[in-house]
Amino acid sequence: MTTARNLLDRLNLRSPIIQAPMAGVSTPELAAAVSNAGGLGSLGLGASGADGARQMLRQTRALTDHAINANVFCHRPARADITRQARWLDRLTPEFARFDATPPAKLTEIYTSFLADDAMLDMLLEERPAVVSFHFGLPGATRIAALKQRGILLLASATSLAEARACAAAGIDAIVAQGWEAGGHRGCFDENAPDAQLGTFALTRLLVQALELPVIAAGGIMDGAGIRAALDLGAVAAQLGTAFIACDETSANAAYRQALASEAAQNTVMTRAISGRPARCLSNRFTAWGAEVPDAEVPDYPITYDAGKALNAAAAAAGEPGYGAHWAGQGAPLARPMPASRLMATLMQELAAG
Repeated sequence: MTTARNLLDRLNLRSPIIQAPMAGVSTPELAAAVSNAGGLGSLGLGASGADGARQMLRQTRALTDHAINANVFCHRPARADITRQARWLDRLTPEFARFDATPPAKLTEIYTSFLADDAMLDMLLEERPAVVSFHFGLPGATRIAALKQRGILLLASATSLAEARACAAAGIDAIVAQGWEAGGHRGCFDENAPDAQLGTFALTRLLVQALELPVIAAGGIMDGAGIRAALDLGAVAAQLGTAFIACDETSANAAYRQALASEAAQNTVMTRAISGRPARCLSNRFTAWGAEVPDAEVPDYPITYDAGKALNAAAAAAGEPGYGAHWAGQGAPLARPMPASRLMATLMQELAAG
C-alpha cells in the first residue's frame, strides 16, 4: 500500500504541490514547468483522443525528466435522449439569435469516457506516465490492474467518504479530496445523486481520519498558507488549479484571463448548463442564463457541452466573451499572473514562512 510518507518519495517530489490537470487549459509547458520546479505537473487528457494525448505526453517529456500526471475522465457514457436534446436546442435558440447564429442541428457526445476508450488505455500502457488520475469515477478492475502492472501510480478524485472508500477498495494509491470550493467540474461519481457539498478542509480531515491512503487536498487553495493548512489537517499534498490558470504557460485565452482578473472572480457559480455536469465557473452571461434552467432539463454530459461550445464560439465571433467555460474555484480573486516557475517558488517561500 502507498503511504503518505512514501508517496512524495516515490514520485521524487521536492514540494507537496500538484498542479490540477485542467483539460483545455493545462499544456505540456505548464506541466513541465511545475514538475521541473519540484511539484507534480499534470495534463488533462479527458478532452483528447489517444493520439492527441500521446503527443501531449511526449511534448511534456521533451521538457522535463520528472514525473507527470495524466488525467482521464471516467464519466458514465452519455445516454442520448433525442427529445430532451431537441428541447435543449430550442431553449438555446434565443441565445444563439443574439449573435445572428443558430444552434447545431444535432448534438453529439464529444468526449469518449475512459471507461470505454481502449485506445487511450493502450496509449497509457505504452507511454507509461508516472501517474494516471481519474475524474468523475473509476474505471473497471481490469483497467486498474493493467495500469498498476505497468508501475503507474493511480490517483482518483473523491467528493465524499463513500467515493473515497470506493477508490480505496479499487486499489487506488492516493485520493484527491475535491472540496465544494474547487473550480471546474465536480468529480462526483453520480452527478444526479445528493451532494453533501463538503468543503475542502472538512473533506480532507474526514478522509485522513477514516482512510489509511494518502489524501491530497483540492479546492480553493491558492497560496502557501492554504497549502500549509491542508498539510496540518493531514494531507500529504495540495492540488492547485485556479492558482495556475493565470500563469504564462496555460492556454487560457485573453477573455478568460480578463475575467479571472475582474469582479467575476468574486462570484463563482456552480452550473451544469454549460457542459451537462456541475462545474464551478466565473460568473458570466452563460451562468446567469443557466441559473434559470432546471437540472432535469439539461442533457447528459458531454452532449450538453457540444451546444455550450457552439454557443461560446458564436458569441466570441461577435465579440462577446460572456459564454466561455471559464472554470475557476472560490479562491479565484487570489490568482497571480506570472510564469509557473515563479509561482512555484513563491508558493514554496510562503509555505516555508508559515
